[in-house]
Amino acid sequence: MTSAARAPHTGRLDALVVGGRTEEGRALLDARGELVHGCTDTLAAALAALPAGVGRIELDVTGVSFMDTAGLEFLDVLSAYGRRCGVPVAATGWRGQPRRILELVGLDCVDPLRTALPADPPARTASVVARERAEQLHGLRVEIEQLRHAIVSRPVIDQARGILMAAHACSAEQAWDILRETSQRSNTKLRDVAAALTASTAPDGPVPPEHLRTALRAAVARHMHDG
Repeated sequence: MTSAARAPHTGRLDALVVGGRTEEGRALLDARGELVHGCTDTLAAALAALPAGVGRIELDVTGVSFMDTAGLEFLDVLSAYGRRCGVPVAATGWRGQPRRILELVGLDCVDPLRTALPADPPARTASVVARERAEQLHGLRVEIEQLRHAIVSRPVIDQARGILMAAHACSAEQAWDILRETSQRSNTKLRDVAAALTASTAPDGPVPPEHLRTALRAAVARHMHDG
């Protein structure tokens, strides 16, 4: 069985696919793609397609390349299914950025579903746990958005640095300083400066706005003179 969904992502789209097979009463599932918005629906569809009589579910997430807080909801759905059906569940194979997210929230990085939590905490303890988790999730959202922005921005910034290095025979560090100063002088995001510069080098590419050209000329003059 296979279930897939394409999730909205600011970078390159990598649809989540959950597939697998049954073997000796076990459901051996594998997940490939990104655990982002929509991933719980994909998992729910795969679980609903399991045949009756499955005694254990083992999910391999080696193919998962990215995870945001929706990935924690993904784990909740899998755990809830196991409790509802009375079958043990496991999710293993965590690596890279998804493993880092598990570390940040204090979950077991080998199998987060086996992390021990109090079964019936007192009401006050439960509220503290809920508040701490909410704070953790907020921190994760901030960090993940920063990671996404860096992933999306890095290629175009590297291209712009290469263009400056070739045009002005400057070092990579000087090219970075020029881009950063241009951003500050023009009050324009660094990625937008890099994108405008890169686009202008294409055949019939648009000329950067005047305020960017002015800021760029000033930055080049200062840093090349300093160098």
